[in-house]
Amino acid sequence: VQLVESGGGSVQPGGSLTLSCVISRPTAGQHTMGWTRQVAGKERDGVACLGADDSISYADSVKGRFTISKDNVKNILYLQMNDLRPEDSAMYYCAAVRARQCGTLPYNYWGQGTQVTVSS
Repeated sequence: VQLVESGGGSVQPGGSLTLSCVISRPTAGQHTMGWTRQVAGKERDGVACLGADDSISYADSVKGRFTISKDNVKNILYLQMNDLRPEDSAMYYCAAVRARQCGTLPYNYWGQGTQVTVSS
């Protein structure tokens, strides 16, 4: 599985961005996909997860503001981010693992990351 993110950028607080992750070597529904983020000097944190069983989970900090989705025809994973806050600023990574559900195994495939900066 190869993952390539895009869509990051700079936005003012309250703004929106949509991240995309192109998934090569389509997995025919065998992989759980997710978005994680990392601020320099801190650990990488999970943001949103879409299980191979179509279950979805979000970090508490983004619930109600972020939406994860996947286009199974185009093989693209999305993260729609609304009402962005300065604390959302981070490098965002697309990730995957061959597992049925979120949270059962750690991700072992990663994209290169796309930077999101939220500031006025």
